Amino acid sequence: MPGKDDYPIDEEEVITLTDEDGEDHDFVFLDVIQVDEREYAVLMPADGDGDEDEDDAVILRMETDENGESALVAIEDDDEWQKVLDAWEELGSEDDEEDE
Repeated sequence: MPGKDDYPIDEEEVITLTDEDGEDHDFVFLDVIQVDEREYAVLMPADGDGDEDEDDAVILRMETDENGESALVAIEDDDEWQKVLDAWEELGSEDDEEDE
């Protein structure tokens, strides 16, 4: 299974993703979370006005394709999405507690 170091993304790096309509969107890489032995990239839109909160985050599964290239894949399974969302929210609440 690929690990965090297998992906050419650094924290706070801006990456460009292309949506299903062929439009490019810039995101800031925030974090990697692990759920059920899979890793997920947490991204924040880079074109925001600075008022973003965690609700604006985009979470994609980190995979390696058949050519050995790193890929970010949309989470289509509702159960998988809920587990990842719960893990992200739990991390956010732990960070809030540390800040107090």
